[in-house]
Amino acid sequence: MSDDEAHEIRKQAKLAGITVSDFLRRRAMGHVSGTPVGKVRCEFTGAEIFAPLEGAGPLTTASVREMLSDFP
Repeated sequence: MSDDEAHEIRKQAKLAGITVSDFLRRRAMGHVSGTPVGKVRCEFTGAEIFAPLEGAGPLTTASVREMLSDFP
């Protein structure tokens, strides 16, 4: 890829608030979103964490187990 293309990919990832790897992964998997990743404060620890996607519920132990159920 050209330097200009690499620069544009880095710029787009930064605008989306995600890493270049995550940006490329999302594009490759068809999960393209112009919405930057939001952050919220954890009500239990006060730590800054990623916010759930709009319309999606919070990440739970059960939802993670479901997502990973077919992972080798």
